[in-house]
Formats: sequence, structure tokens, C-alpha cells
Amino acid sequence: MSFSYWELKEWFSNVDFTIIGSGIVGLNTAIYLQEKYPKSKILVLEKGLLPNGASTKNAGFACFGSLSEIVDDLETHSEEEVYSLVQKRWEGLQLLRENLGDANIGFRQYGGYELFSNNDNLFEECLEKKEVINQLLKPIFKQNVFSICDNKYDFANVKENYFFNQYEGQIDTGKMMATLLKCAHLEGIKILNNVEVTNILDNGEIELSNGFSFKSNKVLIATNGFANQFLKENLQPARAQVLITKPIKNHEIKGTFHLEKGYYYFRNIDDRILLGGGRNLDFETEETSEFGLTALVQNKLEEILKTTILPNQEVEIEHRWSGIMGVGNQKKVIVKQVSENVYCGVRLGGMGIAIGSVIGKELAELV
Repeated sequence: MSFSYWELKEWFSNVDFTIIGSGIVGLNTAIYLQEKYPKSKILVLEKGLLPNGASTKNAGFACFGSLSEIVDDLETHSEEEVYSLVQKRWEGLQLLRENLGDANIGFRQYGGYELFSNNDNLFEECLEKKEVINQLLKPIFKQNVFSICDNKYDFANVKENYFFNQYEGQIDTGKMMATLLKCAHLEGIKILNNVEVTNILDNGEIELSNGFSFKSNKVLIATNGFANQFLKENLQPARAQVLITKPIKNHEIKGTFHLEKGYYYFRNIDDRILLGGGRNLDFETEETSEFGLTALVQNKLEEILKTTILPNQEVEIEHRWSGIMGVGNQKKVIVKQVSENVYCGVRLGGMGIAIGSVIGKELAELV
């Protein structure tokens, strides 16, 4: 592909920092770098028309882990590691709100709920460990996080009690990303969309799919679920499928809800119900960087919608989509220097809203 003199001079010459990915981490990294080095030239490359991964395709949960997730994490992580994970997620959420403002991200702190199927003993296991986990997290929140509440929304085929987390909230991820993009543009950061990177060399040379290449002093990889094409780390893509209903008259559901260890999740938004998850039905198929929907997952989501969330009610689906997360065998995010000129901030484990801001800051500080 041939560029003009003006294009080469303005966009691809004397580039100080190039960030791969314009999602939550990428844009936060760019903004923090611009503040740290105000005279620097920063370029963000995005392969999609919009941030292409999970940043604008997630469910908009401002959460830091359900009770069953924390119980499960304690099986594979130490108490100190779990405490650190929750603390970072909570601090990241406060940083996101502080940086962008609640109105600009549609933040609502309606609280979060965890439902439990009638067919297993997970509720009893979590009940047994609730006080231990509340005590573990008390230095962060200064009071108990998890309490028991009744089935006030009349969900069906679940236990009559579930756990409530007063600190959990929800956001509008479209508003959040539009605000981040506006902040980046105001800082003079250049963002190019529909640009696919095929290779990154240790010397900072970046090769694009159109055959063009250019040099950047530093390269920062922030593509999360797509980063394994550039990195040799314990990192795999994980697809999440989502659906949203048409507007529903007179439904009173309000909050963020977790079901089956968080593998299913739903919330209210604009008089609708948004519902996602189901990768536990077929981990192998959903370990992919390809967007798409499967009948197995979509049928299960509809079943949960019609038999648990809104039983005996006519509900129509308006839209379906998928997003790509980055996961691994540990929940610790990978923020590191890869080579002399290349860095990365990846493997957010489905917690991009909670930790994207703080990981962007850490990545910028690492350079």
C-alpha cells in the first residue's frame, strides 16, 4: 500500500509509542503515557471499526467477583493472592469512575446478586464460607461485602435465598468507550481503525496486513484475548456469547446477577434484560478468537431467560453478539516488558471494566 508524504510524516514517522488495541487498557495506556510524556507522539492501532474484543461487547458489570467465584479462587490461589485480586479490581473501579465520571459511564450501584440452582449444594458451601470471606475482605471495604437476601424478584428454579453484594454496580460500556475515545483525542493521541498488525519485531518495527511497516520507539500490546499471536505467555482467548431482549413492560428486575459460579450473568438495561455466558457448556469450542454464536449456548441462554429469569412470560430476543476475553491458568494479569522495545498488558480474565484503567496505568509506568 502506498502512502503520501503527508500521511507518512503525520502518522508513521518519529513515533514514540505505538499501542496495539484501542480497548479499555489500550486507551488508558495512551492517555497515561501522554500525561507522562506530553511532547511524545502516540499512535493507537485498532483492527476493528470499533474496539474489537471485549471492551464494547461485554455485559457492563462493575464487579470484582461473586461469592462462589472467590470461594473457587481460594482453591487455586492463596488468601493473599485472592485479597490482592479483589483489591486491585475494587481500586480499578474507583479509578475508572474518578477518571471518567459516573454520568459519562452510566454507572449505577444497584448491587449484585448471586443465584443458585436447586440441583446442587453450592449455596450451602458458600454460606459456610461467607463469614470467612467477609473477614478476609473487610480491610478493603471496612464492612461485610456479602449478605443473604430473599428471592425478591421471584426467579424460578433457584434456591429461595441468594447472596447480595451491596458494592456491585453496572455501567454503559458504549458510553465508557466513547468517553475514553474523546479523552484520547483531546490529548492529541492518534487512533487508526481497521488496521491489522501481523508482526511485531523486537526492535519496535510493526508489520501490517497491507504489507506496510514502520518503526516505533516503543510498542505496547493491549489486545488481551488476541495477544497470543504476538506473545508466548499462558494466555488463551475465551469467547463470551450475549443476547438482549426487546423492551419488556413492567419488569422490576434491577441489578447485576450471577448464576452457576458466574458462568451465566444477566442485568437490566433500558427496560430490557441482557444475558450472557455459557462457555462452560463447551470450553473447547469457546476457546477461540473468532466471533460467532452457537446453537448450544444461545439455546441455553434462552432457556435460562424463559424458565428462571422471566418464567411464564412472553419474551422476544432483539439482538445477539459475542466478545473475546483473555484468560489463563492464573488470574494475575500479565504486565511485563517482553523485549527491549516491546511491552504488554494482557490476560484480564473477564475483568476489563474493573481493572482496565489500573492496568493501563501500570503499563504506562512500566515503560
